Amino acid sequence: MYPIDFFWRAAQRWPDRTAIDAPEGPTRYDALATRVAALAAGLLALDPSPQSRVGLCAANSADHIAALLAVLACGKVWVPLNPKSTRPEIRRIIDATEPSILILDPAHAELLDGAPGIRLSTGDGDAPADGTTLRALEQAHAGAAPPRLTLPGDATQAIKFTGGTTGLPKGVMQPYRAWMANIANQIQAWGFDEHERYVVAAPITHGTSTYLLPILAQGGCHVIMAGAGAEAVRATFRERGGTACFMPPTLVYMLMALPGASRADFPQLRRLIYGGAPMPPGKIRQVREFFGPVLGTTYGQTEAPQILTVMRPEDFDDERHWAAVGRATWFSDVAIMAPDGRLLPPGEVGEVVARGDLVMSGYWRLPDKTAETVIDGWLHTGDRGLIDAQGYLFLKDRLKDMVITGGFNVYPVDVENALGQHPAVHECTVFGLPDDKWGETVQAAVQLRPGAQAREAELIAFVRERLGPVQTPKRIHFHASLPRSPVGKVLKNAVRELALATPA
Repeated sequence: MYPIDFFWRAAQRWPDRTAIDAPEGPTRYDALATRVAALAAGLLALDPSPQSRVGLCAANSADHIAALLAVLACGKVWVPLNPKSTRPEIRRIIDATEPSILILDPAHAELLDGAPGIRLSTGDGDAPADGTTLRALEQAHAGAAPPRLTLPGDATQAIKFTGGTTGLPKGVMQPYRAWMANIANQIQAWGFDEHERYVVAAPITHGTSTYLLPILAQGGCHVIMAGAGAEAVRATFRERGGTACFMPPTLVYMLMALPGASRADFPQLRRLIYGGAPMPPGKIRQVREFFGPVLGTTYGQTEAPQILTVMRPEDFDDERHWAAVGRATWFSDVAIMAPDGRLLPPGEVGEVVARGDLVMSGYWRLPDKTAETVIDGWLHTGDRGLIDAQGYLFLKDRLKDMVITGGFNVYPVDVENALGQHPAVHECTVFGLPDDKWGETVQAAVQLRPGAQAREAELIAFVRERLGPVQTPKRIHFHASLPRSPVGKVLKNAVRELALATPA
């Protein structure tokens, strides 16, 4: 069985249910299955080679979902290309993975200028000069049967590039077995069923892709928004019955800050899943007070997609768990390892390691990096944390982000959690800078709430009172808006570089 088989079975079971609810109209399961089969046949006609790559650069849309399902259906390798990225970054990924076919929105065609590959454009516009349209390809292969796959479980389903917030991005080969484990875990963790209406708020090129097949496997519906931003998300929940969504914490905060926002704007919401960045306990309290007991989160990496651990809404009922990222999911072992390779007992801090079906098969064409990261079957995540006696994983920080000042280890997440409790602080990030006396000093970058004011000395005193002098930032750097990646992650490297360029 392959990941795409979950969709084929759902289409057979619920042919007349709505699979995609888009602004231009709904798509039933039977119609989507017919379309995906035709597109899959068309992709094979363009390039019959198994496991060849297909780059997909598009905004969230019904076309995007159909094209992605077709790539999965024909045994090719999906290479997501974020349309919010830069042309050099897109080209770097294309040059590395050498896709034979490029599927793109016409609005983002300039991002792929000069890149080799057959082009397929989404939408109803004209065909590109060096290719055709998805519509034309679908019509040319109308009535085709779903392709039969004969690939092993370790064959590559996708090559997704790491976020690059702390270093050079690498192409992660996600095998079929990892996608199968993700699908099973998402369904088991969240209880998705045929009544699910998943609001597609975050980019399909990133974390949202891990919810695509779990929702479809259960006969649910993906709701494509008419527009972007917090107001569009609220309108989608309010007017179109959204029940679940995955989004970064920053978008959750923006929803609560909308003029006149209330829980009544989200009448059917039952799963609000955040990821991509931590949510401090103070924020968790605010979110639960606003939305009710619907908040959940997962922990994973591109190297072990999305759901190594899960915090369900009921796990948040106990405030002692608010700083945790959940307990291990099916098909994965999660442990804490010492530098000498020993697995540590509950309560001791070390590197978070994982093994099992969810773990990548390696980095694309980087065997040395693969060997450094997966050792004796254990994926070394680069994250530092502990597991308590109940099995909850508490992250401290990236190993490279830990600040060593005057011989003391300072975990930025502890400082961020304290600083985030100040009523004027909207979001913050903590990092270290070189120092002749202390080795490193603790520094913080802060984005204040709209209209709020706070002085540097006030925030420093606020943290000192809660954590003591060692963990207190020596400097607070104020930002009107913290620098972020295209998917909303705060870029700690960029914040650090800006701080280094600021006179002391």
